[in-house]
Amino acid sequence: MSGAGFVHRFVPGEEPGGAALLLLHGTGGDENDLVPLGRALAPGAALLSPRGKVLENGMPRFFRRLAEGVFDHEDLVRRTHELAGFVRWASGEYGIDPGRLFAAGFSNGANIAASLLLLHPGLLRGAVLFRPMVPFEPEKVPRLSGTSVFIAAGQRDPLIPPDHPERLAALLGEGGAEVEMRWYGAGHSPGPGEAEDARRWLSGRLPRGAGRPGGVQ
Repeated sequence: MSGAGFVHRFVPGEEPGGAALLLLHGTGGDENDLVPLGRALAPGAALLSPRGKVLENGMPRFFRRLAEGVFDHEDLVRRTHELAGFVRWASGEYGIDPGRLFAAGFSNGANIAASLLLLHPGLLRGAVLFRPMVPFEPEKVPRLSGTSVFIAAGQRDPLIPPDHPERLAALLGEGGAEVEMRWYGAGHSPGPGEAEDARRWLSGRLPRGAGRPGGVQ
């Protein structure tokens, strides 16, 4: 379906007004890619999954880049504001409680999720970020107390310099966010066990009735 300018998919949660995940795919993905991951991370939660509006060689992304690992900062900022507007629209349209909304993003999706945290503090309760980079260096780190972030980095990731996940964790921590960063012996694609670790982490931060124990489905 389409709304507020984004093609997207919405999966209602088991409890109206309960926990929800904003799913943000990587380059070449779409609104369906991370739905299985979302169900694994938070069984019973509502899932909101938009498709990136930028095309790179026909592959959807959430913002432009000038080269591998080099972001178009102006476009990143504009697209982050645009995505924030969509999240606010969807929250009203689907009855999502912003205080119970976490992002879960991979690669390009993780990067714009991090940008949302920095440019729109308070929009999200927190985020699970698989293979993120530092989207940009803010002039002033926003206040992020009450925000929780899980970062999964790959020790053999050929696309992300190892200092990026650590710098992102430090930036978010400077703002007062609770940050847990873990290194995995994997490349750019998440390895076995990462989703389960993220599920366990998330289950302790979601409201009761969502993200219940039971393992990855």
